[in-house]
Amino acid sequence: MKDILLHIPEGVRDIYNAECEKKNILEEKLSRILKLYGYKDIQTPAFEFFDVFNTDIGTISSKKMYKFFDREGNTLVLRPDITPSIARAVAKYYSDETIPLRFSYLGNTFINNSSYQGFLNETTQMGAELIGDNRSDADGEIIALAIDLLIESGLKDFRLDIGHVDFFKALIEEAHMDLATEEEFRNLIINKNYFGIEDLAEKFHISHELKTILKKLPELFGSADILHQAKLLTANEAALKAIHRLESVYDILGHYGFQKYITFDLGMLSEYNYYTGIIFRGYTYGTGDAVVKGGRYDRLIRQFGKDAASVGFALVIDQLMIALLRQKINIDLKNETTMILYDKAEQEIAIGLANTLRNHKMNVVMQRKDAQKELEDYIEFGKRHQIGGIFHLINHTTLIIADIFAGTIKEAKVSDINR
Repeated sequence: MKDILLHIPEGVRDIYNAECEKKNILEEKLSRILKLYGYKDIQTPAFEFFDVFNTDIGTISSKKMYKFFDREGNTLVLRPDITPSIARAVAKYYSDETIPLRFSYLGNTFINNSSYQGFLNETTQMGAELIGDNRSDADGEIIALAIDLLIESGLKDFRLDIGHVDFFKALIEEAHMDLATEEEFRNLIINKNYFGIEDLAEKFHISHELKTILKKLPELFGSADILHQAKLLTANEAALKAIHRLESVYDILGHYGFQKYITFDLGMLSEYNYYTGIIFRGYTYGTGDAVVKGGRYDRLIRQFGKDAASVGFALVIDQLMIALLRQKINIDLKNETTMILYDKAEQEIAIGLANTLRNHKMNVVMQRKDAQKELEDYIEFGKRHQIGGIFHLINHTTLIIADIFAGTIKEAKVSDINR
């Protein structure tokens, strides 16, 4: 029975010791960037009513959600996505606000992935939402903020792929595809099935021009030159409007100095159907999935009662940690904790010393010495648990200072420490 209790469900994991501390340090660093851009923290519940995330809203399929019931029989779900929760909160608490709002968040999401996919079912996300601004300025700001976060994390080699939902939709509407065919075509594009795409396109009685661009959708990927090429392939006004929007956003990112991180993918699609404009994903080495995902969702908040065009993103902290580890980008541990090691006879002086150090903003752990252990045992413990040094009280006046990082041990007076 005890062995069973030590196990955890599939798709989740414990984070502890140095890894947990590194994760906390990373989150603190990234939070500072969000505040530099003027984004204010918001927290929403870990579980909500099912209707906040149902199919009409445009999130993931119901079978991927963790569902349960409250005492009244209402269906609840662990949030698979934080953006709809923020949309609900904004509609409730900021219904009359007409000037754009900026929110940031940090929280866990829960998706019941298939075991063969290799994805965690619980992940930590940090994100930003710019509410109430439909201009390309907002698109540019959000993408620039995402890039700044990746830079702050320590990444040097990464890229953001940007697409536009309306480019795909415009071509689908021009081809008069029904929903079933559209879904089939969407899956072929996601899987980069070039032969399947070509076969399906040939079944439609459409212009040669439209067939050509439908077949080329998975290939419309690369630098800003791709946008120029795409304009030569179609006269569809809605598709051209989407390209012009991408060009505008690209120009804005030039003002930020971030164009070098940008590529375009006009065949990009998302499983979240609430996106209405630009969509983007950030990739780097060492991880098989995007570390950041986002886009524009101009109609999502409307479903909760407030008409507010918006754009945002989620940075997947777990994927980012994996990428940093595999790229050998270290997160420096602070190791600011000091241990005071004492015997019962020195308890009073140990507490006084701890109070003095804490008043000077030092992190202090007090540990009564085990008679069966030596100072060296605690030094080894300190190496394993990021303790920077040990003050070993010998008596009321004398202590031994063990600097774990320097590997030195020296004698000192308690009065010298208390000054």
